[in-house]
Amino acid sequence: MAKHLIADLYGCGQMIDDPEAIREAAHTAIQYVGAEIVEECIHEFEPIGVTYFAVITTSHFSVHTWPEYGYAAVDIFSCTDTVTEGIAGKLKELFEAKEIKTQIIERNIGDGSLKNEL
Repeated sequence: MAKHLIADLYGCGQMIDDPEAIREAAHTAIQYVGAEIVEECIHEFEPIGVTYFAVITTSHFSVHTWPEYGYAAVDIFSCTDTVTEGIAGKLKELFEAKEIKTQIIERNIGDGSLKNEL
């Protein structure tokens, strides 16, 4: 029904401490998965680091960076299957990463096995 991609990017380039470079990379990735931006927010931390978040037409896209470690965490939650097709390679390219590790969580929204249980 929906997929949540969690990507850990290691050995990223200097762009992960540049809010505008992050925004451009996010826009490219969001377009790549066939979504559009509904609303977005970006925050630059002192002394370093950036968080980017976008509500997209298929759910959300986020980036959190730790430039001192060359690390970026990217999450894409989407109600379409296009989130998984080739996106890992695209993220690695966009964030100039040397290595990427991904996990995909299947969200079974409509399976009906649990109803209003806490």
